[in-house]
Amino acid sequence: MAAEQRARKERKGNADKRRRQILDAVYRSVVRHGLARTTLATIADEAGLSQGVAVFYFKTKNGVLSEALRDLYETYTTHWQNALAEAEPDPVCQLAAIIAADFAPVVCNPSTLSVWFAFWGEQKFIPQYAEITAQFSTGRTRALLDIFTQLVPGDEARARDLAEWVDTLTDGYWQNQHLLPESFDPDRAKHATLRFLCAVLPDYAERLEACWTES
Repeated sequence: MAAEQRARKERKGNADKRRRQILDAVYRSVVRHGLARTTLATIADEAGLSQGVAVFYFKTKNGVLSEALRDLYETYTTHWQNALAEAEPDPVCQLAAIIAADFAPVVCNPSTLSVWFAFWGEQKFIPQYAEITAQFSTGRTRALLDIFTQLVPGDEARARDLAEWVDTLTDGYWQNQHLLPESFDPDRAKHATLRFLCAVLPDYAERLEACWTES
């Protein structure tokens, strides 16, 4: 029984490793060829595998691309949730942490943003992409709304506005980096976002700056 369990564990480990290899290859293919020209063949080529292996694990091009988008969201969600978990528990530092996370090089870089915008551009035409985005994007929005509800208690409309403004601002900076990578400065964008928050939340400006320094 122990030998059988080890064998199953090894098979699962090998399968997980192969799936990871293929998903990483999807991202490289999208950056190199664009989403429309990414195929099972280009993915297999990027992974250094046969096309049959990609088909074995994901069946179709749409299947592997949908799974890649889900993986992209899961990685991003883990990133900002870890940032919140590591920050001090008060809402000001939580706000600083979740914003700073969006400008970290691991998520805010030309290659990753190319993949994000490639998928977002296809959401109108591929229902699965829209469903995955809706499933994951609401989590960060709820986190922001919860933070702002604590910062402006009793004013639900303002809390909602603030959450939407922050979402729009950081999305806009991501778009700027995607379109103008040579001139974009993530650090400047991060500090501009801090100045915006200090302007709309003047009572928390000093604390925001302190938490920002720590994030």
